[in-house]
Amino acid sequence: MLPPLTFEPLLKRIRWGGRRLGTLLGKPIDRETDYAESWEIADHAEGQSRVADGPFEGITLSELMQAHGPELLGRQAGLKQFPLLIKFLDANDWLSLQVHPDDRLAKRYSPSENGKTEAWVIIDAQPDSRICAGLKEGVTEVELRESLKTGMTEELLHFVSVAAGDCLFIPAGTVHAIGPGIVLAEVQQQSNLTFRLHDWGRVESTGRPRAIHVAESLACTNFARGPVSPVQPVIMRDSSHSFEELIRCDYFVIRRHQSGDSFRMPDDDRFRILMALEGEGSIETTDGIAAFSKGATVLVPACSRDIRIVPRRRLNLLEISHP
Repeated sequence: MLPPLTFEPLLKRIRWGGRRLGTLLGKPIDRETDYAESWEIADHAEGQSRVADGPFEGITLSELMQAHGPELLGRQAGLKQFPLLIKFLDANDWLSLQVHPDDRLAKRYSPSENGKTEAWVIIDAQPDSRICAGLKEGVTEVELRESLKTGMTEELLHFVSVAAGDCLFIPAGTVHAIGPGIVLAEVQQQSNLTFRLHDWGRVESTGRPRAIHVAESLACTNFARGPVSPVQPVIMRDSSHSFEELIRCDYFVIRRHQSGDSFRMPDDDRFRILMALEGEGSIETTDGIAAFSKGATVLVPACSRDIRIVPRRRLNLLEISHP
């Protein structure tokens, strides 16, 4: 049987990153000032998670999938790749304006890739922090294409101010960009396929602009979607306590638990990913215990029974599962 699993973070340095993955979330950063992403759980050619400790220490997520797929995945057994990619992001500057393909279009551009529907939960945000989430109502492909030539693209974008606790759902095909001053948790399909539509006129250290993918971006954009606003949480209750359901889509379910008291999660033959946004405590199952604190991510296998969350300090905990 599999105990709760923690993995070594895969840290990605990108020009828009900062230092708060270390200072705020406790990731093992060095002196550099451009730490942008911490891949917490990844089963991808560009990042493969390894178990951090315990009896499976050093084993990759891909190897776990091969050797223990049914125990790990439960009702999703049979998948060849772990379906979700889990990250923390620190945006110290604007990310590029980008769009991701859906499953069908992803195979056209990269046969080994998946589409990329994602969601963000804001952990920390400066007072003036904003996110671009979708286009303004009624913007057409012709208008967007022309704006890229005239330098008027920003006038067509929907910007939303965000604060800690906000959650945004970004389905594949949504034009988007994360602004500076934001640290967030990201839940997405297992994919790293991104097309840049616009990069705010920036250049690399060589003096050349980064690659822009206008044709691909426009082909992947869902012009019927329009502006995207933060979600409204749905309050739910089970036999143990009350919690919020933030997102339910074809690819993942995100729930938020905020509690200073112990509570249980049901045994329902599905894996769970738990991300600690605040507080500390432990996850106890019949197969093992994992301690955690702010910034930790734990994968609870589907075979786990009698799952109990025991806070030592009041928790703000995301629970992510496959629908």
